[in-house]
Formats: sequence, C-alpha cells, structure tokens
Amino acid sequence: MNITLDQANKVIQAARKKSESIGTKMDIAVIDSGMNLTAFAREDGAWLGSIDIAMKKAKTARCFNMDSGEIGKLAQPGGPLYNIEHSNNGLISFPGGVLIKNGEGEIIGAIGVSGDSVDNDHAVASAGAVAIG
Repeated sequence: MNITLDQANKVIQAARKKSESIGTKMDIAVIDSGMNLTAFAREDGAWLGSIDIAMKKAKTARCFNMDSGEIGKLAQPGGPLYNIEHSNNGLISFPGGVLIKNGEGEIIGAIGVSGDSVDNDHAVASAGAVAIG
C-alpha cells in the first residue's frame, strides 16, 4: 500500500506547522513505500543543500524500515553498519527520516526533513509522520 498524494500533502502541512512553531525553515520530502517521491515542499528561505538531504533521509528510513537516526546509531565507527551511508546511491544516517504508517500500522511511505539541527529535523519529520496515522 502506498501513501496517496492527499495524505502526503497532509503530512507536509503538519510538518510545516511544526517547522513554523519552532521558527525554522525546512525542506520536506515524502516518498511512497516504493521510495518514489510523492510530495515535496521547500519552505521560503530553506537551505538549497537540504533538498537532497531531505530526500535521502526519507529513502534511508524506508530502505531499512526504521528512522534514519536509528541507522546512524548502528553506522558509527566499529558499529555493525559502519559506512552504510555509501550504499544505495547514498544514504543519510542521522535524524530527520521517519516512516509513515497507516491506521493499521502498515508502512505506506516515509518523510525526510532537513534544514536545521538534527533534533529539530527529527521533530518536524515526526510531526508530519503522525498526521495521517
């Protein structure tokens, strides 16, 4: 099952609301369960370099069915997934990529957010991810 465009837009709206509440500008990417870009928003003034990062954070979460920050914990030097970010044409292994699930708990996509601290990126992504669950 895939996230619909209407659902993806709700995810982006919720993420933008959270971004506004913390006073930051974000790039927000929503992908479907097959890792296809479904919706994207670049808030006015958001960093250009964060466009690619947001998309890769979403992809990372979906590739391994866990938040990108959890992959990052496993990808530290000496960790079991060290250097994983070099796989799959590039991944991002720090917070800001979160799975999106439907009401039945099925993965229907992922959101990736970039533009501020990793804590803020994760908070905005998390707010978006729960918008339709």
